[in-house]
Amino acid sequence: MIKAHKLYTGPDGHSHIQTGTVSQGELNQATSIRFQESPPHSFYDWHNAPTCQYVITLTGTLEFETFPGATFILRPGELLIAMDTTGTAHKWKMLDDEPWRRIYVAFDESQPVNFVEDV
Repeated sequence: MIKAHKLYTGPDGHSHIQTGTVSQGELNQATSIRFQESPPHSFYDWHNAPTCQYVITLTGTLEFETFPGATFILRPGELLIAMDTTGTAHKWKMLDDEPWRRIYVAFDESQPVNFVEDV
């Protein structure tokens, strides 16, 4: 199983975090794929996900924060499931000296996400 962090908009209109895993499951159809690199020590202030997307981190360690103040650390090999396309948003900052190299895989929000929350 792969460690995953899910960002979603709750009924209160705020972005929230769930940490868990993804496992093998149904094949999902990607609507697009994009590659991006940010230099070390970068940050991105408050924003929503532009679409529902998996973010696969290849290099770089980041801290994410939601508007209510919850945080998590995203490390290489972990998955971010960004689904907070509305609401109070999230921000991130780089924590190490590596660039953040990642792959965005957009998907339709009606597709199932094989995410199991840690309890």
